[in-house]
Amino acid sequence: MWIKICGNTSLADAQMSIDAGADAVGFVFAASPRRVTPQQVAAITSDLPASIEKIGVFVDSSFDEIASTVRLCKLTGVQLHAEVGNETAAELRAKFGSSLRILRVVHFGPDAQKQSAALASDPDLDGILVDSRTATAVGGTGIAFDWNAASQILFRGPEARKRLIVAGGLNPENVSTAIATLAPWGVDVVSGVESAPGHKDRAKVMAFVANARSTAQP
Repeated sequence: MWIKICGNTSLADAQMSIDAGADAVGFVFAASPRRVTPQQVAAITSDLPASIEKIGVFVDSSFDEIASTVRLCKLTGVQLHAEVGNETAAELRAKFGSSLRILRVVHFGPDAQKQSAALASDPDLDGILVDSRTATAVGGTGIAFDWNAASQILFRGPEARKRLIVAGGLNPENVSTAIATLAPWGVDVVSGVESAPGHKDRAKVMAFVANARSTAQP
């Protein structure tokens, strides 16, 4: 089970996720209460171990902006929302090779199945993150999508699930249910482990990772 704790704004919070046993920490380079600058993140990642994945979240950035941020912050992966151009993944793969984990986001809704099917055949993508959204936020909403419906539409069979990551409304109390229902490759959490927007809660982070790990055990 791949676990990402996203929306980090400080070294202390990123280290908290590492201490809990997360595989990846995420940083939001887009409009959000958790928005950080490349300079802020570069100062954080320079003090993180090489073994932890460092994922940048981009919503409307150009290829040049993303590429320069990857280099400056020494990111190991990117999470691209629909507003990023469809050609961006291929350009990033050509520039950084297989060492960069490239994820695309699908918001669960009427078009999710069609979008997911199209992305699943993209050789430049390493995974698809299924999230919820609101009229004003494309992530970090704290709102879960319909996992039972998604299990029938998107998460059907091992081939469909092997690159799918669940996000949106996860927290320590419900992550086990999400994993049991969807059997995803990974989980991603933001607001569900915070004490306030942009500030992580140690007890919640520790509980989230522990519950996800225990549920995912064969």
